[in-house]
Amino acid sequence: MKEITLTRTEKIAYSFLLLVFGLGIYYSNTNLQYFDEVYTKEDGFAEYGTAFLLFCSSILLFSRFFTLFKSKKATWILGVFLIATIFLFGAGEEISWGQRIFNVESSEYFLENNAQGETNLHNMVVNGKKVNKIIFSQLLTLILVIYLIITPLLYRKFEAIKNLVNLFGVPIVQWQHTIAFLVSTGLVSFMPSNRKWELYELAFGVIFLLIFLNPFNKGIYKSNL
Repeated sequence: MKEITLTRTEKIAYSFLLLVFGLGIYYSNTNLQYFDEVYTKEDGFAEYGTAFLLFCSSILLFSRFFTLFKSKKATWILGVFLIATIFLFGAGEEISWGQRIFNVESSEYFLENNAQGETNLHNMVVNGKKVNKIIFSQLLTLILVIYLIITPLLYRKFEAIKNLVNLFGVPIVQWQHTIAFLVSTGLVSFMPSNRKWELYELAFGVIFLLIFLNPFNKGIYKSNL
């Protein structure tokens, strides 16, 4: 493995996450009420921060999409567009598409079928089971393991995998990104509160923006003309 070198942006971002998680561990173990009702509250800095970071990732990808559109193959265009759209969707879901910001009432359908009575999909309840637990927790965990650990290994070892990934414009993580996720996963386990996942989602937002800014396969964002 090559020596890990952090960019200035990465150093600032990881320092920020260490501070946020450090305070999270402290507050959750000394003042759980403050941790739940202030530090990780609904519509707090963690939730809005996550939405903002996901939105920034989407804007970054869409800017590359439109800048390189004419010089890339259809597969690259499709891949980058889908990833950018997914992150835009994630940003909207995180703040219920601005519902609470603009004080918009939920429709009757969402009031009856959403665990929080909000206009979003991740809190929907289907046959008594929350979509959030099935898709946005279990499935997302599997996807993260594949993307952050398995895919980078395969990319570095097999030329066919490398070509396929690059063909669809999928950014490959550098090892510092993987380590950051593993450290975040370890630190969040020291917080005895279900609200800790707000901080974990914030880490998700920070690290994925770093991945898109500085992927291992930087060449996918260069013009082919």
